[in-house]
Amino acid sequence: MELQDKLAILADAAKYDASCASSGAQRRDSRGGRGVGSAGGEGICHSYAPDGRCISLLKILLTNRCLYDCHYCINRRSSNVRRASFTPEEVVRLTLDFYKRNYIEGLFLSSGIVRSADHTMGQIVEIARTLREEHDFRGYLHLKTIPEASPDLTALATKYADRISLNLELPSQRSLDRLAPEKNLHRTTEAMGRIRTLVDEAKAQRRDGDRKLRHATGQSTQVIVGADASSDADFLQRSVELYTRYRLRRVYYSAFSPIPDASSVLPPSAPPLLREHRLYQADWLLRHYGFQVDEIVEAARPDLDLRMDPKLSWALRHRHEFPVPLQTAPREQLLRIPGLGVRTVDRLLTIRRHHRLRLDDLARLRVPLEKVRPFVITEDYRPPSSLLDGERWVERFLPKPQQLELF
Repeated sequence: MELQDKLAILADAAKYDASCASSGAQRRDSRGGRGVGSAGGEGICHSYAPDGRCISLLKILLTNRCLYDCHYCINRRSSNVRRASFTPEEVVRLTLDFYKRNYIEGLFLSSGIVRSADHTMGQIVEIARTLREEHDFRGYLHLKTIPEASPDLTALATKYADRISLNLELPSQRSLDRLAPEKNLHRTTEAMGRIRTLVDEAKAQRRDGDRKLRHATGQSTQVIVGADASSDADFLQRSVELYTRYRLRRVYYSAFSPIPDASSVLPPSAPPLLREHRLYQADWLLRHYGFQVDEIVEAARPDLDLRMDPKLSWALRHRHEFPVPLQTAPREQLLRIPGLGVRTVDRLLTIRRHHRLRLDDLARLRVPLEKVRPFVITEDYRPPSSLLDGERWVERFLPKPQQLELF
């Protein structure tokens, strides 16, 4: 098979993996005449570093052949898709050629599992080793690792990669038993624990003075939303565990997408894409706004309200905590006001040291005043109680109805 045909197949097969991020990458370049690449067509995706840099990545699978038969996966063993495989040499050549043509700044490499987990992981590590050691490639490398692979191979992957990811896929072993019988939740989290230890040890060495040490800056994972009966609370509880115990950089929520020749155990249609969006919003509240899962979703209603963002939904369920005086409220309370983000809150804290806050200050910070007004008190404004009271108070915050098209 021609290399271009392989690229078309294996780039398309990689599009379902959402955990393709470059945040936290170490800054490296080839200034001084040494090395190739800088971490600074088909298969190219774009990710963003914390400083706003857009990083273009060659996103491919090593092969879409797989021993596993996960029902939700287009590349499962029983799937009737066209198969292809790269050799490690072909992936290295593609990466270097694409970089030298200024198409990419790095490589995102995943794979189906062929022969065994160690055989596949060994090929992925060999690609990374060849790029780093033989070609002195200094671009970004994101490697998808396999939980069943040996710890030694995982350690080598961590040594060469900027980011490691292990896909959890589903939040419980019961769901995995039904949809991905070859996968094991305990093995996956055990591998995450090993990676966390390796990353922590490498960071400690860098703090001790070994600045030239290359190592992964962290790990991420992906879960599939809507392929089973797992609630939003199930996904969020699992995410909290992953962030707390294994220090994951990100959990990516990927809405289930119906695939050709789908198994009868899968739902016939995709979940609302808005559900994926709400989970990302809730995840942000957990990581940056001090919320707990049981505040975002209630036991009686374990799924997020699709009609409004999770912070607004919480605020409307806790009307007794509003309005909040912007001049005196602590940061933790300000972060819970709908319409105020982390950066806006920090700016308000700075401004109020110099003068008393007014609505004009919010307007200058481009705060959505219509959303914020019912929840805040400023020097020149106090909301009427009717804004948060009354039988139809929720309707004030819902999107306005729209006329549907006839055709």
